[in-house]
Amino acid sequence: MLSDRRPTGASRATPGGRGPGRSHSVRLKIDGTVPRLKAAGQNPLWTRLTAIDFFGNSFQLAALAILCFFPFLIVLTAAVGRSTAEVITGWLGLDEPASRAVADLFTAVPAAGSFTVASVLLLILGAMAVAGTLQHWYQRVFDVRSRGMRDSPAQLCWLAGLLGYGAAQAALGHVSGAFGGPVLQVFSGLALATLFWWWTMRILLGKGIGWRPLLPSALATSVCWVGLGVFSSHFFSEQIVANRQSYGPIGVVMVIMSWLVAVGVVVHLGSVLGRLYTERHTHSGPRGQ
Repeated sequence: MLSDRRPTGASRATPGGRGPGRSHSVRLKIDGTVPRLKAAGQNPLWTRLTAIDFFGNSFQLAALAILCFFPFLIVLTAAVGRSTAEVITGWLGLDEPASRAVADLFTAVPAAGSFTVASVLLLILGAMAVAGTLQHWYQRVFDVRSRGMRDSPAQLCWLAGLLGYGAAQAALGHVSGAFGGPVLQVFSGLALATLFWWWTMRILLGKGIGWRPLLPSALATSVCWVGLGVFSSHFFSEQIVANRQSYGPIGVVMVIMSWLVAVGVVVHLGSVLGRLYTERHTHSGPRGQ
């Protein structure tokens, strides 16, 4: 008599060729993905960035810059006879059509005599809030204790340095663009950005950490900063023109806020990368001798 039993372990075919074998392969893929996700979550760079809430802080910086720093920048640039739109477009590296769209956001500010002492103080305090936020980030990354009100002079000094950096960046862009083209612009911008971010960390951290340990973070930040400039000169320029046509001036503001969020990510990423490099180099040095 013939047996109706099928051999043990034989897979029963299903319509379309689907069967237990396919389910098994899916489970294998899932089982292989989970360890990779766990390994990514244990990455030192990602662990440091999430510990200081880099994404939430970046949104905080964008909001503070729009509400507090830009009014200060508008009044100050008008006082020294410069264009606010020119400063902002220089930082973003925008092309001519996008620069015109940004320029339409700003109108002539009142004369200096129309501002009261209280309004000037509010503008300065608002700008210092942005500088204080950046200072707090660096203090967390480099484990430097805050000094409270004694940090205020450093914040004012950094604001002056930021405006000087904007002016130097614009002048350097004109010179390098006239004589060397895009390649010279990138390398000169990288050198200037390295000096600026190196000085930024040193002035905001005070005597809590020396120049030499800050150099890797300054280099990493400047590379990310220049990369953001190259990216924004293409992507953000197109987005500003498109958003202005679709949504009007508010569309331009939305793109600028996106760029400010990216600036926050660049600051966090550069400082943490440099800190990790310094730690590994310091720990591996004695063993290599």
